[in-house]
Amino acid sequence: MSKRKRHAQRLFAGIAPEYERMGPLLSFAQDARWRRFMVSRVDVTPGAWVLDVAAGTGLVARELAGAGPTHVVALDQSEAMLRAGAEASRRGANGRRIVAVLGQAERLPFADESFDAVTFTYLLRYVDDPQATLAELGRVLRAGGTLACTEFHVPRGPITHTGWRAYTGLVMPAVGRLASPAWHDAARFLGPSIAAFYERYPLPEQVRMWQSAGLHHVRTRVLSLGAGIVISGTKGDPAR
Repeated sequence: MSKRKRHAQRLFAGIAPEYERMGPLLSFAQDARWRRFMVSRVDVTPGAWVLDVAAGTGLVARELAGAGPTHVVALDQSEAMLRAGAEASRRGANGRRIVAVLGQAERLPFADESFDAVTFTYLLRYVDDPQATLAELGRVLRAGGTLACTEFHVPRGPITHTGWRAYTGLVMPAVGRLASPAWHDAARFLGPSIAAFYERYPLPEQVRMWQSAGLHHVRTRVLSLGAGIVISGTKGDPAR
């Protein structure tokens, strides 16, 4: 396992118990809005199978299962995160339609074209090869299916960018310190991680990577004054 992935394992193991409480607090409840918008991009028929990668505690999986009679496979490499969300999924009315699987996005344990849609959240910053990971996600998606993700974004306007840097660099670590040492470390890591990802992979480059992975009609929507983004695309013939 690479250094990047080992770091991700340690990071999420430490924050798993409070993840569903701290996420809304640190994002001013915007993370739920991003998830809902991403799920709205996923158009599946009753009885469809959806794969949610980097599922964490199952927040997106539960949103998907609640959007209709859909079966969801929630995959994550962190056993701690999956366990933290297991009880909430069991309590939910749609929990029986969610299956948790321990696995890695770069090596999905599924056959080609197994799913009608694939979603992922906060994933590509934690893998060594985002392009290869996108190709692997596309591999298990059937032709005509939707791939969609939500991720943090860096605001571009001078005022919003300055505010984002102050919040991620000063406020988030301070709030994280009040929660636990693990959350302090995670909050300190987040801002530089997001900024470094967009420096290496600006949004036009990310769109190109999606297209190279066989996705067409790639759409992007920046949300919450530029702090979040949803990207989606369709696998198959670009002429359709």
